[in-house]
Amino acid sequence: MTQKIVVAITGASGAIYGAVLVVELLQRPIEVHLIVSEYGGKVMGHELGISGPLLPFLQSEFGLIPHDLSVLKEYSADNLFAPPASGSFRHSGMVIAPCSMKTLAAIASGFADNLIARSADVCLKEKRPLILLPRETPLSTIHLKNMLKLARAGAVLHPPVPAFYHRPESVRDIVNATVARVLDHLGISHHLAAEWSGV
Repeated sequence: MTQKIVVAITGASGAIYGAVLVVELLQRPIEVHLIVSEYGGKVMGHELGISGPLLPFLQSEFGLIPHDLSVLKEYSADNLFAPPASGSFRHSGMVIAPCSMKTLAAIASGFADNLIARSADVCLKEKRPLILLPRETPLSTIHLKNMLKLARAGAVLHPPVPAFYHRPESVRDIVNATVARVLDHLGISHHLAAEWSGV
């Protein structure tokens, strides 16, 4: 059976994290269910220069060569009839990259008014992996309380904080290190970053 992963991109800065994650997943025999919020799409346009369909853009700008068995299914954030909205839709986990504070607050409060928040809510109630890449700084006590609520509910809070022990030489190297850790949490093997073996 083809592995299924739900990916959401919201309106926080850092659209490249979601884009690189989708690229990595589609290079494997994985079915990606992608949800991009209205402002997530606008941020992708501003930060990445994307215009038009996503797949050709990822192929031309990120060098994506999709696996023969990979599938990309895209949904509007207001489509609450899409498969990820239901607990009966079985998948291996969901990643929100980046995750805006608005989306974080909606999930933390159970306010599932769109497909992204609803899909995340389903992950929590069905005990499936939910990985959030919250992108904001500095963090207010409201942000921190929402993160704590979600961590206690079973979500993985994975702020995209750059690491430098691997001596990155480019922005892509920094992004790859974060995406590598996300793939680790999903149990997906990769070659983006070497496992730390000490100095």
